Amino acid sequence: MNRRSVSLLVMAMLSLFSIANGQKTKPNVIFILADDLGYGDLGCYGQQKIRTPHIDQLAAEGMKFTQFYSGTSVCAPSRASLMTGLHTGHTPVRGNVGMEPEGQFPIPDNAFTIAELFKNAGYTTGDFGKWGLGPVGSTGDPIKQGFDKFYGYNCQSLAHDYFPDHLWNNQTRIDLPNTFNNQTQYAGDMIQRQALDFMAQNKNKPFFLYLSYTLPHAALQLPNGDANLEYYKKQFNEQPVALKPWNGKGYQPHAYPKAAYAAMVQKMDDYVGQVMQQLVTLGLDKNTLVIFTSDNGPHREGGNNPDFFNSNGGLRGIKRDLYEGGMREPMIARWPASIKAGQVSTQTGAFWDFLPTFAQLTKQTIPAGIDGLSILPTLTAKGKQDQHEYYYWEFHENGGRQAVSMGNWKGVRYNASTNPNGPIELYNLSNDLAEKNNIASANPEIVARIQEIMKTAHVENQDFPFFKAK
Repeated sequence: MNRRSVSLLVMAMLSLFSIANGQKTKPNVIFILADDLGYGDLGCYGQQKIRTPHIDQLAAEGMKFTQFYSGTSVCAPSRASLMTGLHTGHTPVRGNVGMEPEGQFPIPDNAFTIAELFKNAGYTTGDFGKWGLGPVGSTGDPIKQGFDKFYGYNCQSLAHDYFPDHLWNNQTRIDLPNTFNNQTQYAGDMIQRQALDFMAQNKNKPFFLYLSYTLPHAALQLPNGDANLEYYKKQFNEQPVALKPWNGKGYQPHAYPKAAYAAMVQKMDDYVGQVMQQLVTLGLDKNTLVIFTSDNGPHREGGNNPDFFNSNGGLRGIKRDLYEGGMREPMIARWPASIKAGQVSTQTGAFWDFLPTFAQLTKQTIPAGIDGLSILPTLTAKGKQDQHEYYYWEFHENGGRQAVSMGNWKGVRYNASTNPNGPIELYNLSNDLAEKNNIASANPEIVARIQEIMKTAHVENQDFPFFKAK
């Protein structure tokens, strides 16, 4: 063997060693985002009526957070906060604004996303589920925002139908035979198969997998013959609701809405179980960080009744509220190589903390100008955990809403768009988690500080103006 051949062989061996060593040292990351799942919808968070064994096991094998928050209380701006590390006073997308012919207002080209962060660290990236941050071909297209692979719904409005007439594979439209009266292919199952394939195809290199599931968002729809649906119909002794003929417009009604919602939550749990089994099958279980959370509080749409399930876990409010029930979310992190099992953390966090967490995880510089703080020290029990002075949220529908959390204090202002100096409700979450007792009048200094934060944390965005001229 000549010197050149030996040199090439050595380089090849070093390359293989580098790949193998990289897989050992760089953890895979799987981020599972439920859609409209409430704080109390999981067994490990107190749910009594719905079975969620796989997610409960995830919590038992990792760390469960009890004070973690979404970006806000509806889909698109909450996901924009997740992707960019910015709270909704700074995010480029702050509302569910639709675009023609399909999609939502796009995040701009200059937005730096979690997917781009992982790409810079040498990860293969994939999103499977619902996007909602920019039409195909726009600046917000997931393929232009750091994802190597996207499969699912680009438009969150079309994701209200689990039997759509098409999905997207990157920028290729995949037409399906479904019609509103001929429902044959369940999108959730199709998306799940693609996600499991992505894991298998990338088992030898680090990957970031974003599972942006649509379950259990309305409409309440399941595949024909779903075993979980039949179980809950009997369990709840639910009598069918009389339905008018459906023309395909709006949410498809369900004759057994309680059973259907429970079955959808459990179907999502089944998907999580399949993902965890795939990790074991591929030998990736120990060095994969799996995070599970939800984009906002529980919904009351398509016939769903969150009160029946106590979906908000006894908190005040649901989706679209800036009370705790609208945005305090289940959050679970499992990583056997670095997170001790069976922990419950009271560390406060929010969606904008994930980007700096992943930056620290992948040993990259945390981008300047973001709002988040890394929670990696909490996850791994290594290093000092920095703390936010406050958390800020805004919501652009129903008159505009603002909220600030500052230690145990929680301030909420409704009708803020037309009355930016309107009254602020104040609650002490340490003894009033349900936000029943407004103690603003007794704490004027705290109210004044929260009012100041509401002014400074919000930066007006011409694409999503918050304050309405009188």
